[in-house]
Amino acid sequence: MFKDREKLRPDYVPEELPHREFEIKRLGETLAPAIKGVRPSNVFIYGLPGTGKTAVTKFVLKVLARTAAKLAVKAPRSCYVNCKYDNTAYRVLASLCEQLGVKVPFTGLSISELFRRFVTGLEESRGLAIVVLDEVDALRGEHGCDLLYRLTRVNSELSSSKVSLIGITNDLKFTESLDPRVKSALGEEELVFKPYDSEELEDILRQRARLAFVDGVLEDGVIPLCATLAAREHGDARRALDLLRVAGEVAEREGACKVTEGHVRRAQREIERDRVVEVVRSMPLHGKITLAAIYLLEKKGVREKTTGEIYSLYRDLCRSLRLDELTQRRISDLINELDSAGLVTARVVSRGRRGLTKIVKLNIDGSILKAGLGEDGRLSDLLP
Repeated sequence: MFKDREKLRPDYVPEELPHREFEIKRLGETLAPAIKGVRPSNVFIYGLPGTGKTAVTKFVLKVLARTAAKLAVKAPRSCYVNCKYDNTAYRVLASLCEQLGVKVPFTGLSISELFRRFVTGLEESRGLAIVVLDEVDALRGEHGCDLLYRLTRVNSELSSSKVSLIGITNDLKFTESLDPRVKSALGEEELVFKPYDSEELEDILRQRARLAFVDGVLEDGVIPLCATLAAREHGDARRALDLLRVAGEVAEREGACKVTEGHVRRAQREIERDRVVEVVRSMPLHGKITLAAIYLLEKKGVREKTTGEIYSLYRDLCRSLRLDELTQRRISDLINELDSAGLVTARVVSRGRRGLTKIVKLNIDGSILKAGLGEDGRLSDLLP
């Protein structure tokens, strides 16, 4: 089936990025002064997941390095951090230090000392560094905002080096929570990525399919179906690539000669299952217990599950686990978080004189949810 399935991974950056010519040109023009050793403006990049923000940034930085090599000038150093994984000020600074060749312990230093070593590493590199903070919205809280403030002011502490920042976020409202000084410094230039439509996703998939699959193994309807399904989810190219790759893997496991639309449908179910299990796995314990209560009410045939009914069963589950329960208000907040994650739908309805109440409905297949909750040994015995 596959020539090289890695070409379907979201982190692969191809030599061409279809339908992102405008964004490449804009970002390239902004970063072009780096070739002359001049510090470019900081850039803040917005866009929904899977709209090519990271790919375009890495592509432009790669072209920048090639251009510098052709002109025989010193290329700017690129430091990339995904803040979703390195999601504390310490881990971000430790990663930046490592990329500058500065060894630091995994833990044990103060943030101030770590930042001092980062500044020293920059000075020793004697040049321009472009720091990319991907999914920068993960750096919330006091320490994250303090780090962003210090990074936007770091050039005042440098004499032989310069730093330019690129912030990338999926959260279009992230800057509203920032200190105005950080917001103005980080967003000297702003670039917004629009979602891909179905036709654009088809072009992307056809380009990657030529690199990834053996010729002739894809049925005609496979790529249009992957593109259509992904376009429904705000034009997410990563979703489209995952669908195509997993469809190929499903066909391969079955020993099929071709990848069909049926394989795409089965891939969609597999991806949905994996997504839900991952979301549930990462939830705090009381969020899992709340979700377990909703699941158990669903199993009992309760159609309109109110916050009161959910809280009552949640308390019973906490007692059986010998845990202190949270307040009903906090459980109501957790239900709102489950709603935001797409696991449930919570709507407020009027009950006349009895006032308003929240009705909760499970949004995902119960067997998938049970599989996710069952991975926590504390809950597995409670689920039928």
